[in-house]
Amino acid sequence: MVQKYEIPVNKYIFHRKYLQKIEFSYTFVSEFYHNRNDMELTLDLNRTYTYEDYLTWFDDVRRELIDGFIKFLPAPRAKHAVISYNISWNLGAILKKNPCNCQVFYAPFDVRLPKNGEKAYNKIDTVVQPDICVVCDLSKIDERGCVGAPDMIVEILSPSTAKKDITEKFALYERSGVKEYWIVHPDSKAVVVYLLQEDGKYNEGTVYEFGGSIPVHVFDDYPIDWNDIFQA
Repeated sequence: MVQKYEIPVNKYIFHRKYLQKIEFSYTFVSEFYHNRNDMELTLDLNRTYTYEDYLTWFDDVRRELIDGFIKFLPAPRAKHAVISYNISWNLGAILKKNPCNCQVFYAPFDVRLPKNGEKAYNKIDTVVQPDICVVCDLSKIDERGCVGAPDMIVEILSPSTAKKDITEKFALYERSGVKEYWIVHPDSKAVVVYLLQEDGKYNEGTVYEFGGSIPVHVFDDYPIDWNDIFQA
């Protein structure tokens, strides 16, 4: 049976040990990409940029903008890539069995999150590349990606992005109105699912580990088997 339980009042307590373990690695990777980026584009990491700026960066470095500040996205580890494929495939399989207007997208796929409905490129200062997202309002999709909050986002933790996924992106997705947010721990083989409540805040989260199934709430609780996510 799946072990399912509510996260304590401190919503980050489940993730804390992981964050402590990867703190050094996160700092090292950030500094590495800072130096590499300075050589290639001479971008100032202490200033803010817009999506209009973002579109002019034609090198091979993956980046996000959060409130205008650059965040780097190193290539995922093999374990990360396998889990991403497994979840994407299972979400796609659900859609084939239960056709609807939703679509599944996976990184690299730009999601622009405008503030106050302002969609001009020089006004948007947040663009992210979630590992996986589900969009059910297809009017949000254009040739460059998604404009507005997806219905569901999945982020798979890695040493270089874990702190951002658990803190910054948690707050970002909450305020942007992402209905369902999955944080996946590859090492402990756990999935933490947060659901947006009527007050616009995420609940305390539910942890799924040790087998069983995980309901996908945006797909009417249709389940994905835990083993199908973490199989090699």
